[in-house]
Amino acid sequence: MNDRNNQGKGIFGRAGDNGSAPSGPIIPVSPSQALKPEKAPPPPKRSRRARNQVVVFLNFILSLVIFVAIVGIGVFWYGKTEFEGRGPLDRTTDFMVREGAGLNQIAAGLEREGIITNQRIFSIGAKGVLGDDTLKAGEYEIKARSSMLEIIELMQSGKSILHSFTVPEGQTVQQVFDRLRADEMLQGDLPAEMPPEGALLPETYKYSRGTTRAEIVEQMAKAQTRALEQVWARRAPDLPLATPEELVILASIVEKETARADERPRVAGVFINRLEKGMRLQSDPTIIYGLFGGAGKPSDRPIYKSDIDKPTAYNTYVIDGLPPTPIANPGREAMEAVANPSRTKDLYFVADGSGGHAFAETLDDHNSNVARWRRLEAEREKALAAEKAAEAEANTQGATTQGN
Repeated sequence: MNDRNNQGKGIFGRAGDNGSAPSGPIIPVSPSQALKPEKAPPPPKRSRRARNQVVVFLNFILSLVIFVAIVGIGVFWYGKTEFEGRGPLDRTTDFMVREGAGLNQIAAGLEREGIITNQRIFSIGAKGVLGDDTLKAGEYEIKARSSMLEIIELMQSGKSILHSFTVPEGQTVQQVFDRLRADEMLQGDLPAEMPPEGALLPETYKYSRGTTRAEIVEQMAKAQTRALEQVWARRAPDLPLATPEELVILASIVEKETARADERPRVAGVFINRLEKGMRLQSDPTIIYGLFGGAGKPSDRPIYKSDIDKPTAYNTYVIDGLPPTPIANPGREAMEAVANPSRTKDLYFVADGSGGHAFAETLDDHNSNVARWRRLEAEREKALAAEKAAEAEANTQGATTQGN
C-alpha cells in the first residue's frame, strides 16, 4: 500500500473517518479518551409560549377544578352514606312534629333526641326528597336504626301514631263527655253546649296526638248522621215509626234493655208489637232516665216500687208511646234491630238469670217467667249470703287461733 495513504491516521485512524474525506481538522485521541462516553445533549429550552402567564393560570384553574371535584364527590358520598345508612337510635321511640314546625326545627329536634346524627345532612337530603311536598305534623313511631331517608318518607306520608277513643253503646251524652274530659291524649275544651241525647254514635274513633275533644264530638255526630240515614233507608216498610228520630228513641231503649246482639231484634219486636197494639212500653231504663237524666243511676241505688209510679216525661209505665227523646246513644246494631225487628207475637220479656231474657206472648206466660226469675234471684241471694257467712266464720276462727 502506499505509505502516503496512511499518512496522518495514527493508530486508530483519523477522527470521524468513515471512508470519506475528513471534514475538519484531524484531532488525535488517546485510547482512554476514545473509550469515554459522549456527553448527553442539554435539554431543550422552554419556549416562550410555555412560559406564558395565561397558560400557567389555566393550568392552575384546571388543577383546582379537579381538586374541588374530588372533594365534592367525597363529600357527596359521605353525605349519601350518612343519609341512607342506619341511624343511631337503639330503640323504637316516638317523635312529635308540631303543626307549623319548619324543616330545620324538625331536624334539630331529631338530632337533639339522638334519632339522627347530623341535622344539616337531614335538611339537605329532605329538600331533595320532598321537592314541593312537606313533612306532615303528627306523632310518629321511629323504629330503631331508622335512616334519615326512612324518617323523611314516614313524615312525608303522614302515617302518624293513632290513638283510640272508644264509646260503649248505651252511654248518654253526659257520660261520653265525661270520658272525653278524662282522656289525657286529647286537647282543648269540650263544646259549651252538649249535643242532643242520641246524637253521637258509639264506636272506636282513631285520632292522632293534638286532636281536640271538640273534633271527636264532631266526628261522632257526623258518624251518627250517616249511620241513621243508612239504617232508615233500609227499614221495614210497615214500622209504627214516623221519623228517623223516633227510630233512635226506640233503639236507645232496646240498647239499654239488652247487651246481647242476638236478642236485640227480638226485644225490638216486642216494643214494635206493643206500639202497634197501643200498649205502654213499660221499660225500666226509661224510669231511670226520667229520675236521673244523663248522669245515670248510682250503682248502689235500686229501682223502688214507688219509682214505677212516679210521673216523668220518660216513664213509659206512665206515658203512652215513646218518650220525648232518646235515653242514651244507641249503637248501629240497635238501630238496625229496630229498623228490621223480629216478626213474633211476643209482648213481654224478663231476665232469665243467665244474662238473657225469657220472652212470652201472653201475660200468664210472662208471669210464670217472672216467678221463675224471682226464684233464681232468691236462690242466688241465699247462696251469696251463705258464702259471706262462711267467710266471716273463717275470719273469726283465724282471729281466735292467733289470739291463743
